[in-house]
Amino acid sequence: MLIIALMIVGGLAVLVAWRAVAIGLVSVWAAMGTVSAAVGLASLATGRVSLSPKLGWPWAVVAGIGAGIALYLATVAFVVIVRRWHVFVRHVAEIYDQRKGLSLPTALVLAAGTTAAGEEFFWRGLFQSRLASPLGWPAAALLTWIVYVIVNAASASLAILAGAIVSGGVWGALALWTHGVLASVLCHGVWTGLMVTIPPGGAERRTMRARAHRDER
Repeated sequence: MLIIALMIVGGLAVLVAWRAVAIGLVSVWAAMGTVSAAVGLASLATGRVSLSPKLGWPWAVVAGIGAGIALYLATVAFVVIVRRWHVFVRHVAEIYDQRKGLSLPTALVLAAGTTAAGEEFFWRGLFQSRLASPLGWPAAALLTWIVYVIVNAASASLAILAGAIVSGGVWGALALWTHGVLASVLCHGVWTGLMVTIPPGGAERRTMRARAHRDER
């Protein structure tokens, strides 16, 4: 029952954090860094988070890093395709705008380290693995993905929602394959790190384009 309670409370905490970000009460960096760290540490404390019991850890490392790079390249291609969709561009720019005042090393630690790892420990390490006991791994991966998408939809951001749908599916598939979080943590961390360091399309160009569009309205 304690695990189930943690799953419910943790999911609601993430949802509330996204709503706080959506209405401007707090930045995405502060909110998600804090909440993800909390639920991630709580998940580790249960002792139920496994690294890669079904796949040797060297292969899990290669798979995770490779998937992270591939996911980033796919994101770059997607951004190129949708760059004329002004609403989506504005939502992306709003996320990057919130990084003001944060150095690149700090942003990387918060996003690629704290947030990415915390999310994986909770969603794929605890949530998905706990559901796998009664439902089986494929059904658990699907249900976890659905809940993850719904919770991230509270951000009211098309960019965050798109990331949850596509990236969440990839991370869930890696956890399904390995029955652990090593591959998904590395994939999530590499993808996030690249997104922060080398924003697809250039954060500055997207920001200026979004502001120009707002000025036209």
